Amino acid sequence: MNVRLTWAQPEDLVGHELRQAAQDGRDAREIEERWYAAGGAPAPDRAGASEPPASPRLRALAGHLLDELALLEYPLAADEPTGLDEIVAACPHWPGPADAGCAVGRDRLHAAWLGRAAGCLLGKPVEKLPLEGIRALARATGDWPPTTWFTARGVPAELLAAHPWNRRSAPTSLAENIDGMPEDDDLNYPLLTLLLLQRHGRSFTTDDLARLWLDELPAGRTFTAERIAYGNLLAGVEPPETARRRNPFREWIGAQIRADVHGWTHPGDPAGAAAQAHRDAVLTHTGNGVYGAMFTAAALAVAAGGESDVHGCLAAGLRVVPPHSRYARAVRLGIGTARAEGEFDAVVDRLHAAYGDTHHWVHVLPNAALLAAALTHADGDFTRSIGLAVSGGWDTDSNGATAGSLAGLLAGGPDALPEHWTAPLKNRLATSVPGFDRTGFDTLAALTHQEALRP
Repeated sequence: MNVRLTWAQPEDLVGHELRQAAQDGRDAREIEERWYAAGGAPAPDRAGASEPPASPRLRALAGHLLDELALLEYPLAADEPTGLDEIVAACPHWPGPADAGCAVGRDRLHAAWLGRAAGCLLGKPVEKLPLEGIRALARATGDWPPTTWFTARGVPAELLAAHPWNRRSAPTSLAENIDGMPEDDDLNYPLLTLLLLQRHGRSFTTDDLARLWLDELPAGRTFTAERIAYGNLLAGVEPPETARRRNPFREWIGAQIRADVHGWTHPGDPAGAAAQAHRDAVLTHTGNGVYGAMFTAAALAVAAGGESDVHGCLAAGLRVVPPHSRYARAVRLGIGTARAEGEFDAVVDRLHAAYGDTHHWVHVLPNAALLAAALTHADGDFTRSIGLAVSGGWDTDSNGATAGSLAGLLAGGPDALPEHWTAPLKNRLATSVPGFDRTGFDTLAALTHQEALRP
C-alpha cells in the first residue's frame, strides 16, 4: 500500500518555501538552482500527490534544502517580529486597558456563530475554483454578487464541466442539499478554542493548546501549517519551533481562522484578545500569519464590546499589527481599494492583480486584503459582507466565515440575520471535535457566553 500525505512530504514543501523566500526577500537563487537541477518541482497550486513519488535521493535533498532555506537572512525581521513583546513595541497605537464595563450578550454571540457558519457554508462549493469560474457559476443563475446559496439548478452542463464545484463540499453546500452545517475546519477550530478555554481558562499556554490538539483534533482534519505543526509535535518538536521547522505555510491563513472565540470572549478588550490569539497562533505560524489571528481577534473584541461600525472594528484590528508589516499593508490596500471603487468586481480585479501571480490562494496576505475590502464595501450589511468576501475567490470558505462572524456580531442577534441564511443550518453542526457533534448554535452561544463572563 502506498499512502502519501499531502502538505507533509519534504519534496512537496521545497517549492512552497522557495516561493515564501521570494516574498520575504531572502536570496534563495543558489538553492533553487540545485533543486530544479536535481529534478525538483515548483510549488503546486493545489494539494495532491505528485506522480511518480519522489525518489529517496530527491526526498533527502528536499529535507536538506528546507533546512538551508531556514538559515537564510530575513531582511524584513525588524518590521515583522513574531514575539508578543516585540509586536507590542512595534505598534505605536497598541490598545489600552480593557473597559471593565463591557459585556457581550448571548444573542450577539449566537448571531456571530450563525454568521460564521453561514459565511463558511456559502464559500464551500466554490473553494479552490478560479475567480472566473466563481463568477460564471453565479452569473449563470442571475445571482452576482451572491445574495443567497450557490445552486446547480439552471447552470448549463457545459459550464459545470468547465468549472466543477468543489467535489468534497458540493454534496452538502448547494442550496438544493444543505441540511445543517457540515463539518469544516473553519468551525472545528473555534470549537477547539472553546474547549481550550473551558479546560484551561484565559491563562492557557501554547503548550496547553498543543496537548489539546493531540488529544482531541484528528490529524486528518489538519491542513497546511496545522498539519506541519501537528507532525512536528509528534516528532518531539516543542512550540514555538513547531511553527518554524520545515513549515513553508507559516504565513498562510490557518491562524486567522482560529481567532474568533478569542475576540468574542474579550468584549471591549482588543489588546487582551490579540494577546490570547497570539498564544494560539504561534503554535503553527510566524509573522504575518500570527498578525492575521491578532487582527481578527481585536476587531471582533471591539465589536463584542459595543462598537457598531465595521470600519471602527477594522481600525481596531490594525492597531495590534506592526504598521510596516506586509499584513498591515494588505489590510490598508483592501480598505483603500474598496473606498476607491464603486463596483466590487473592480476591487477584486485590482487585488488579484496585486497578489494573484505571487501568492498561493491560501496565503494570509491576499485573503486579508480581500476580507478587509469586502467588509469595507459592505458597510456592515450581513448579506453583502459574506457575499462579497466569497465573490473575490481565494480561500472562499475562510473569508466568508470571518466576514460572517464580524457582520453577525454587529447585527445584534439571530433574528437580525436573514432567515434564508440561518434556516438551512437547522441549528446544528457536524464536527469531529469530541462532544460537539450536532450541537446547536444557541448552545454554543451559551457556552461562549460563559467564557466571556469568566474572569
